[in-house]
Amino acid sequence: MSGTPEGPVHPEPAETHTAEPALTERHTGREEAELRDYRAAFRVARLAMALVDRDGVVVAANDSLGALLGTEAGALREQAAADLVDLASDGRTWHAYREVLRGRRSRFRCTRRLKHADGRSLWAEVTVAPVPGDRRVLLSIADISDRRELQARLRHLQMHDPVTRLPNRALFFERLAAALEEPAAPREPHESHESYESYGYGRTGRIGLCYLDLDGFKAVNDTLGHRVGDRLLAAVAGRLTECADSDGHTRSGGHLVARLGGDEFAILVEDSTGTEQLTDLARSVLDALQEPFDLAGQRLSVSASIGVVERSGRGTTATALMQAADTTLYWAKADGKARWTLFDPERNAHRMTRQALSSTLRPAVEDGEFALEYQPLVDLADGAVRGVEALVRWHHPQFGPLPPNRFIGIAEEDGSIVELGRWILRTACHQARQWQKDHPRERPLFVSVNVAVRQVWDSDLVADVAGILAETGLAPHLLQLELTESAVMGSAGRPLQALQALSDMGVRIAIDDFGTGYSNLAYLSRLPVSVLKLDGSFVRGFQDEEHANAADELIVEALVRLAHRLGLTVTAECVETAGQASRLRRIGCDTGQGWLYSRAVTPERIAELIGTEPLPA
Repeated sequence: MSGTPEGPVHPEPAETHTAEPALTERHTGREEAELRDYRAAFRVARLAMALVDRDGVVVAANDSLGALLGTEAGALREQAAADLVDLASDGRTWHAYREVLRGRRSRFRCTRRLKHADGRSLWAEVTVAPVPGDRRVLLSIADISDRRELQARLRHLQMHDPVTRLPNRALFFERLAAALEEPAAPREPHESHESYESYGYGRTGRIGLCYLDLDGFKAVNDTLGHRVGDRLLAAVAGRLTECADSDGHTRSGGHLVARLGGDEFAILVEDSTGTEQLTDLARSVLDALQEPFDLAGQRLSVSASIGVVERSGRGTTATALMQAADTTLYWAKADGKARWTLFDPERNAHRMTRQALSSTLRPAVEDGEFALEYQPLVDLADGAVRGVEALVRWHHPQFGPLPPNRFIGIAEEDGSIVELGRWILRTACHQARQWQKDHPRERPLFVSVNVAVRQVWDSDLVADVAGILAETGLAPHLLQLELTESAVMGSAGRPLQALQALSDMGVRIAIDDFGTGYSNLAYLSRLPVSVLKLDGSFVRGFQDEEHANAADELIVEALVRLAHRLGLTVTAECVETAGQASRLRRIGCDTGQGWLYSRAVTPERIAELIGTEPLPA
């Protein structure tokens, strides 16, 4: 049997290809199933989401987003996503969003305040991120209104005073800092001030502050208790708020009224129109607080002291503004309380200078910055120089030569007068002794040194004087100590004992500026005083010789006669004319001191006067 015509059996090519489509269909089926699941999850997700193409247009939105915005999800398609969630309202957010759309940034997140279709507002946290493996981005929006509301409540508690419910110190300084950072709105050159304001602008670039505290509030707490004190603070807060809200100058719906602590309050005026607005507000506050308070049966009256500051916000810091306000409040209290005081740059400069002097006064004694000058005390009968008054000068390295009235008061306040006074006393006694050695044949000059009462209280003045006299070899009768009338007349106890001991030692005691203080003449017979120095106001009354005041002359004559009857000598200060000297000599005054004879001069100039012709008497 011959071979069959059939050749070898080969697998059909179709068999080799039929398995591949089956595999692809299974794979595609899984992807479609996953895609269906993804779309289903997208639709039913509680998180509001939208797919956005690279042009920023919504491709798809889920029902949660529609519900969040109060519309149908389908209605959101083809809309600009940035418009839906307010991504173009500020430059930084808009730039970040565009960077994500362009694939240059992985994601970004921001918080936005959105409007629901029914008009209510809601807070949302918006996240924009690329979809993996896709050119589109996913926009997701979480409603955080409840969280924001809780945060707002917590912030309100943190930033408000529980007693008065006013903004507290933290919120006040936050608002102040923000006000100082915000510049004035630009105004076109052709716009008038009135038209500018009428269009609702109003950034003046100026800021004002009324800083106040209640006078005597501590007494309310101490006598009536803290509960009544808290009620009073709450009532004061109410009146301050009324004053701020009713300010006729304001354009922004009221000012910030804050309690800074204790009985201190502040009214912050942003965009102030000038000092008149602030002073008017301060007056209204004082008037409002003068009305009595009825607090659960307690009727109380209080007053306040107010520091008022108004200035340009440019170049001003919160610290500088508060320092100015605090200083001005101090002035209001020092000037008598129950008043407002406006910040005065010149007065503040003087205060700053005073502060600088106070901080450098003590070391200045050790550094040799002080020097003494001397003004002659002239015998009115013959014109001879009988003595000198030592006057201290401070050669300050920053402020230059300073007369005593610039720093003696400071020295008395901080106690440095003790050390300075000891230096003055020692230097003056050394100089008087040196003149005596250099001119042994001439009548020795006595030296007169001013002494503050604090030197008597805070040091052993008697021991200091005794030690310096022994050290220098100056005879006690050549030293005269001057104290003001108020100091001597009010002396009792230790000061009086010290004066008596010095007088017993042989030192002369003079009452300076006599006639300006107590003028209790009965004291003169009981005090160890040997000299009266008439205040210059009496002598100045003698200047107009053509229209002489007879009363002035009678008073001075009576004082001189009384002093002489008590064994005292009399020195007239501020003698400037020959006519004054002549009338004083006729009245019986013993010595004169003033520019007629000489200003305060160096020790060398005094040495030249010793033994020379008498000065004009």
